[in-house]
Amino acid sequence: MRILTASDRALLVEAADLDEAMRLNLAWAGVAGVVELIPGARTVLVRFDPVRVSADALAAVLSSTTVDAAHVPHVGEVTIPVRYDGEDLSDVAAVLGVSAEEVVARHLAAEWQVAFSGFAPGFGYAVGSDPLFDVPRRSSPRTRVPAGSVALAGHFTGVYPRESPGGWQLIGRTDAVMWDIDRDPPALFSPGTLVRFERAEREVVSLPAPERGAQRRDEGRFARSGSAEQRDEGPSAPGTIEVLRPALQLLVQDLGRPGHAALGVSASGVADRTAMRDANHAVGNAADAAVLEIVGGAALRYRGVPTVAAIAGASGDMALHAADGRERGIRLGAPFALDDGDELRLGHPGRGLRYALAVRGGILSAPALGSAASDTLAGLGPAPIAAGDVVAVGDPRTAPHPVDPEPLARELPAAGETVELRIVLGPREDWFTEAAIVALTGQEWDVTPRSDRVGIRLHGETPLERAVDGELPSEGAVTGAIQVPPDGQPVLFLPDHPLTGGYPIIGAVVDRDLDIAGQLPPGARVRFRVDEDVSSLADPERGAQRRDEGRSKTDEGEGTPS
Repeated sequence: MRILTASDRALLVEAADLDEAMRLNLAWAGVAGVVELIPGARTVLVRFDPVRVSADALAAVLSSTTVDAAHVPHVGEVTIPVRYDGEDLSDVAAVLGVSAEEVVARHLAAEWQVAFSGFAPGFGYAVGSDPLFDVPRRSSPRTRVPAGSVALAGHFTGVYPRESPGGWQLIGRTDAVMWDIDRDPPALFSPGTLVRFERAEREVVSLPAPERGAQRRDEGRFARSGSAEQRDEGPSAPGTIEVLRPALQLLVQDLGRPGHAALGVSASGVADRTAMRDANHAVGNAADAAVLEIVGGAALRYRGVPTVAAIAGASGDMALHAADGRERGIRLGAPFALDDGDELRLGHPGRGLRYALAVRGGILSAPALGSAASDTLAGLGPAPIAAGDVVAVGDPRTAPHPVDPEPLARELPAAGETVELRIVLGPREDWFTEAAIVALTGQEWDVTPRSDRVGIRLHGETPLERAVDGELPSEGAVTGAIQVPPDGQPVLFLPDHPLTGGYPIIGAVVDRDLDIAGQLPPGARVRFRVDEDVSSLADPERGAQRRDEGRSKTDEGEGTPS
């Protein structure tokens, strides 16, 4: 067992093999201070609360764990009916040197067990007992893989729970619902589950996915069509916000849903926690009350009982147009009165990227796994809010605190400015040359327009040079991780990042700088600085040793479905 630094709030534990990683993941359930465990192909990512336990103390507890060599206990069984008509079945047979029918027969006969989850909610990586299955991924991933596709990659089989891009080899289809938020548990495939495949007794029928707006209406949102006065669907509320002019992105957000990694669900949540808390503080809400996260300009109309609102985070032209025709300015971070018929108009931010709009009583939205956060990668939580949508607002009398008239001052970066972000190196900095480490911290990185809530794509004059080629076996990643694709231009993960990935992570932004990262606009520049105040578990002599190990592991590894 080797324990590596993954961030200032996470450790990455290397196991001898997949079986040991699965046993360790189960053994560490309930360890004091551990927030979440994210198992990978040969690792377990351990996210912890530094208030409850230090990295060194936790590492000592983890390293003292002993597990026997017995088979991983299973936590349930599931049978998946499959029609074996996948587009890649004949190609898989050719690669494995057997007939297509033998591939099917052995896939049916093998004993499969879910090792870990990732990529998307409900996607489980199941490893089998038959050594035949060691299948390379497609050289070029498909842009659309239908939901229910049964696929192979490396030593794993899996079922795509929703339509998505993917590079696994498709051998069949199932109509089994792999993910259902109203089911307990929502995922059919969770770590430890035994999986048996059987031939489908009937034709698998591909049905179109339900229109997302209709799905969200069923979950308690208001209808999109018709005037605000005509809308009577959804729950009654003391107030509503109607979108007159949509933003580039308008989402309901809160602090997210940590603790569901076993289901393949990342925490997600608001990109700038400080902005959310400041806005809620101004109007007297609880700090974790849901807000609207707004990228770009927008126009909103309030209907309902008089209340109070506040905007924090990004700064730009902001004005309130009252129903009587009067216009007044809005101070960033300060509460302002909101009456029936008032229109709120936001210009494109001059500093920062994301506004956080709080209304006394909170934004009302049906929770998914205990959170109202919209996860744009997983498609979990409320759908992005569009023109004509109406969002419910809570009763201002339910707010637990008084309104605070004093705004909290905070200046965010603008395009063209340079921001310093503190980082810790690891867990895979040894996969890069010494010159790459110098380039990481020694140059400025441009924030490109190809950035979103999944991650910020950065561009530097000097790409990060790899010392080890290929991809890692899939392993967990944290918000703030700096993942480096083959082109050497890093991606800084934001809240909607995938749980696992196969590209090496050279470092991670420390937790207290993540909110600034979430506010970086295109055109801003980033300079990384290693935070000397954060202790690292790195062994100074491990670099060369692990580079040699990395080369051998690359030959055995596999990547994510995409």
